[in-house]
Amino acid sequence: MIDVTVARLAHIVRTTRETRVEVELNLDGQGTATISTGIPFFDHMLHQLARHGRFDLCLTCVGDLEIDGHHTVEDVGITLGQAFAKALGDKVGLVRYGHAYVPMDEALARAVVDFSGRPFVVYQVTNQRERIGTFEVELAEHFWHSFAQHAACTLHLEVLYGKNQHHILEATFKAAARALEEAVRRDPRITDVPSTKGLL
Repeated sequence: MIDVTVARLAHIVRTTRETRVEVELNLDGQGTATISTGIPFFDHMLHQLARHGRFDLCLTCVGDLEIDGHHTVEDVGITLGQAFAKALGDKVGLVRYGHAYVPMDEALARAVVDFSGRPFVVYQVTNQRERIGTFEVELAEHFWHSFAQHAACTLHLEVLYGKNQHHILEATFKAAARALEEAVRRDPRITDVPSTKGLL
């Protein structure tokens, strides 16, 4: 039987010529977060991810924002995905699947996740404008692709309807958070890897 009281932690540092990202993650936390990427709206979204996923997250990134936000958002996605993969370990006892619907005023988002070991993203989110503050809206999709690739998960994100771009993106991050929180839970009834293959 698995010991569900053992915390699942990860500490990842990624340094390139473009960024330096450091992530500390506790999958079994309370939703506390310290975030600093230099992009205020992106920080706001990552706070939502931690809060509603109930992950404890300390994340800092120093990137080449004088160029644009692309490298920062991409490398944060990569590093956070690596942290999830490390914290999940061998995935014994993992629930594996999660889904959530989250409304934010007029916007409604759906997220479905499978920690299958097969990275794949379906992203059906309409961009109503190019920027929210200094955040380039198109980078939200790039973040999720980078995250899923390195977390080794399948992720479907869809906004069923919505008009306000802030509401649209915030609903997707909150829905993803709730789906991830469900998928990374451990169930003491599951005594092996949740796959007929015996491996994820």
